[in-house]
Amino acid sequence: MKVIAVGRNYAEHAKELNNPIPEKPVLFLKPDTAVLKNNKPFYIPKFSEDIHYELEIVLKIAKEGKFIAEKFAHKYYEELSVGIDFTARDIQKQQKEKGLPWEIAKSFDNSAPVGQFMAKSEIPDLQNLEFQLLINNEQRQKGNTAHMLNSFDQLISYASQYFTLKQGDLIFTGTPAGVGKIKIGDQLRGFLNDTELFNFEIK
Repeated sequence: MKVIAVGRNYAEHAKELNNPIPEKPVLFLKPDTAVLKNNKPFYIPKFSEDIHYELEIVLKIAKEGKFIAEKFAHKYYEELSVGIDFTARDIQKQQKEKGLPWEIAKSFDNSAPVGQFMAKSEIPDLQNLEFQLLINNEQRQKGNTAHMLNSFDQLISYASQYFTLKQGDLIFTGTPAGVGKIKIGDQLRGFLNDTELFNFEIK
């Protein structure tokens, strides 16, 4: 499986990092080795001094698809969760300044923790879905799908023009404003509406 991640899908987050708001979705990939499950702890890697959290809603692809029309995209996922797109911000900055790819800042081992999945049928309104991140029981990020620049269906359709989507693939759909640095000892808890889907420690 693969992780397709979306950058700059919330305008306020783009602004906080001084990035332009994109005309089309910004996509990048993470390998399967980036996925961290079952509330296992995240160990800060030695190569970075500035790892940032980015809370995102995660879609799990349910069947294979290519060139998916937006009107059919909803048929390609049945489950959602929340996850963290961990980013080595210092490494990313260095790579960007040199005009180099920045996968090493985004796609390293365990950089994509994912919570338990919920059935899509349990969610009353996908266009008004709240999600939040608590660190040490303090709210750090809160988002709502109503503020997405590109909807779930638009992201699935767009990504499928370039990548064949396969069962089990994950799509990280972008982070709202409020990203920041983690430190050893932090406890991260992620919620969809009021349902806690992950709870893990930084080591």
